[in-house]
Amino acid sequence: MGTFLFDEFIFGPVKSRRLGRSLGINLLPRKSKWCNFNCLYCECGLTPDPFPKDIAAIPSRKEVRIALELALADFRTKNERIDSITFAGNGEPTLHPDFPGIVEDTVSLRDKLFSDAEIAVLSNATLVGNHNIRIALKKVDLNILKLDSAVEETIRKINCPKGKFSITELINNLKWFENNLIIQTLFLKGTYNGYSFDNTAPAEIAQWMAVLKILNPKQVMIYSLDRNTPVEELQKIDANKLEEIALGVRNMGISAQVFD
Repeated sequence: MGTFLFDEFIFGPVKSRRLGRSLGINLLPRKSKWCNFNCLYCECGLTPDPFPKDIAAIPSRKEVRIALELALADFRTKNERIDSITFAGNGEPTLHPDFPGIVEDTVSLRDKLFSDAEIAVLSNATLVGNHNIRIALKKVDLNILKLDSAVEETIRKINCPKGKFSITELINNLKWFENNLIIQTLFLKGTYNGYSFDNTAPAEIAQWMAVLKILNPKQVMIYSLDRNTPVEELQKIDANKLEEIALGVRNMGISAQVFD
């Protein structure tokens, strides 16, 4: 199935199911994916193994600031609405070596040109153990962090983390936000390389709910497959099942929204 890479480091604005009219920032290479996860459903395709860390292929902090300022000034001149400025793109944004500084620049430009816009980061939270990354994310309005399962074996099947990974460490990273976070979970089932998975199974949901109770996020975003995926043997979960899961989250007193 066809996937795509973002070919600019400032893109959009795009109409987002979650974030309204969103201007995107891609801090990663325009011709390849950089990520320490290799999610089977990723719209950018599978992560090269090993993924190339060519620093020359990523935009510099200065380039991002100049391009973002030009884009925001242009939209303001045209009186066009921007609801959010979102770090997304071709992989994990916190991998950029100047991520903290770029966040600082983005906050400054947002305050100057689009003070009503929220800054969002879509991340897998694996680098939150880094002090500088934590401080940078504290300046962000919407930390939208991935938790597709609370079972390490399932994460290894669906998200396929590269290098060292521990579900305990990931949950501890999420605890650092002290509930000022949004959990995003993509539910699916399927098979890959001879093994099967279903993160909607009762035992899976029970453990995921238990972690949500500990984290007490301000919102949970629940969704399933919506775009082409690099692995064909994946199945979308129907809307009724997603709503059933969302109801269980709401019954714990946590806001939950389904994006079908």
